[in-house]
Amino acid sequence: MASTVRVGILGAAGIAPRSIIGPARRTDDAEVAAVASRSQSRADEYAAAHGIPLSYGDYRRLLENESIDLVYVALPPSEHAQWVIAALEAGKDVLCEKPFAMNEGEVADVLAISERTGCRAIEAFHDEYHPLWSRTREIAAMLGRVRRVEGEFCVNNPFTPGAIRHEPSLGGGALMDLGCYPLHWVRSLMGEEPHVVSAAHVAGPAGADESITAELDFPSGATGRVDASMGNDSFDDFRRIDGERGSLMVQNVVFPTNGHRVVWTLDGVEYQETVGGRQTYDHQLECVVRALRTHEMLPTEGSDILGNMRAIDAIYRTAKVR
Repeated sequence: MASTVRVGILGAAGIAPRSIIGPARRTDDAEVAAVASRSQSRADEYAAAHGIPLSYGDYRRLLENESIDLVYVALPPSEHAQWVIAALEAGKDVLCEKPFAMNEGEVADVLAISERTGCRAIEAFHDEYHPLWSRTREIAAMLGRVRRVEGEFCVNNPFTPGAIRHEPSLGGGALMDLGCYPLHWVRSLMGEEPHVVSAAHVAGPAGADESITAELDFPSGATGRVDASMGNDSFDDFRRIDGERGSLMVQNVVFPTNGHRVVWTLDGVEYQETVGGRQTYDHQLECVVRALRTHEMLPTEGSDILGNMRAIDAIYRTAKVR
């Protein structure tokens, strides 16, 4: 691989300036070299606005560019599997936005192609790469056996007809868009896969889950809960752990540089702290680039992707969303 990883973006997406374009500009190890959209005019406009050298009005033309090392997929979830597979088949490593696919079957198909081609498929859970996550693990390890884990991600995202986040056929819904974060968090923290005990949802006007909650059991005996809502009055993002020797509450896990709070107790003594770090997306890009060079396994690829999608499917089945 060249000294600088050349990134191509599939989809002229609103998230890309924050998630990949900005981080690439803040490092010498990566550059955004191309963007593709379904419309040449849209691709040209996006490239000009963000200083991207190459623009394509066809996704496959970008994938045919042999100089592209890493493809960032920022399309609607309903198109993720198709274009991740196309990128892998073209010999590209892939960083795909969450949720990685529409269901477990699609993830399994992608992972099979990844294994056959030897190219990487990585899910973009950017919060996993911030130092706050490793510090959370350190504190959790001091609390003794985990009894309960909880995660919530609720925002104010009013319904708009046709909006991706509210359209089931496009991969919308509170669990797919928001709840996948705390679900991934509790799974990663526990290091084991949950059983869905119960789940319930409230449907929005287009049929997607506007809010959803699930109770979980883990093989170790711990219990858990995941909540997500697009109809909250304010932004609410927290994770909580209760252990034998104490507890931990972390607020604003997904975007910690916007201000976060870590409060934990150990043997009756309370501690408060914050954890330094850059934007989560900067840490993510740094880790992805390093992994592509060293071939180290990342925490958001392979079986982890399959486990999170399997849990999403199970919650939806239990809540009777699908």
